[in-house]
Amino acid sequence: MTLAARPAMTPSPLWRVAQWIALLVTVALLAGMIVQPTLALTTLWNVAIPLVPATLLVNPALWRNVCPLATLNLLGSHGQGGRRLGPPVTQRLWAVGILLLLILVPARRFLFNTNGPALAVTVGLVAVGAVLLGRRFDAKAGFCNTLCPVLPVERLYGQAPLLSVGNPRCAACTLCTPIACLDLKASKSINQVLGPTRHSSRWLLSGFGMFAAAFPGFVIGYNTLQDGPLGTAALVYGHVLAWMAGSFLVAGVVVLALRLTAARAMLGLAAAAAGLYYWFGSRTIGETLRLGPSGVTTLRVAFLGLVVVWAWRAVVRSPARRPIDA
Repeated sequence: MTLAARPAMTPSPLWRVAQWIALLVTVALLAGMIVQPTLALTTLWNVAIPLVPATLLVNPALWRNVCPLATLNLLGSHGQGGRRLGPPVTQRLWAVGILLLLILVPARRFLFNTNGPALAVTVGLVAVGAVLLGRRFDAKAGFCNTLCPVLPVERLYGQAPLLSVGNPRCAACTLCTPIACLDLKASKSINQVLGPTRHSSRWLLSGFGMFAAAFPGFVIGYNTLQDGPLGTAALVYGHVLAWMAGSFLVAGVVVLALRLTAARAMLGLAAAAAGLYYWFGSRTIGETLRLGPSGVTTLRVAFLGLVVVWAWRAVVRSPARRPIDA
């Protein structure tokens, strides 16, 4: 399915202020990872990052509108007139983005959770890449809408936004991304990624389908590990992959047994992954902020309540689709 251009809009100056604040905070955190790594890493991993999935459930535009890497990507962009990517190349780059996510997140356990300079260098290299790709390709085509490792999570959690949020990044749409632009219509993005496979169980074997089915296990796998030295890398990846494989098998059995549509299955997988994330993450936030056991419980109730409301609203608003062919 191709996209239709969105009419031009006038961006609010408040979004511009928020974008620059987010960029400056990121620069400060990167500096802190070198001079005060313990404080900077704790602030980033235990307080700031755990809030991002909640914003994606409300609307992925909340994060995408202030993401520092997106700001750098567009700072390097010349806007319309840069090179555009065709659908086949775009789909291959999506797969690379998923692979980067599956590599970088487990690497926290043996490197990025404790080594501030290593994380600072890695983020710096990605930032440089975002700027260069912005110069090479039209608008968000080179990074934000293709290679970004957060994009698959944005797509999964952002499929049924609770609130409507504007897109000041693209005041005038240039159709830089040929298919499944999350900024044009978040609720249709996954359907466009899955393409014709969504009409049968074949979506489970598509790139994004496999990612979504394995993602709850990915969350469990990461959160049932402890930080360790670099030498534990193979064990970390093996543990996470085992949980992902189990998650994929369970999801496949449930989808085929209940004859779930791709749309309903994606909602269930997103809710399961988000619920699991905040079951584990609430304890991390609570312990970091010294909220005590009652505070952790309050956080769990609040975050899981958000997930339940999101899932209920999504199911109610989801149009009925025919059962898949098992």
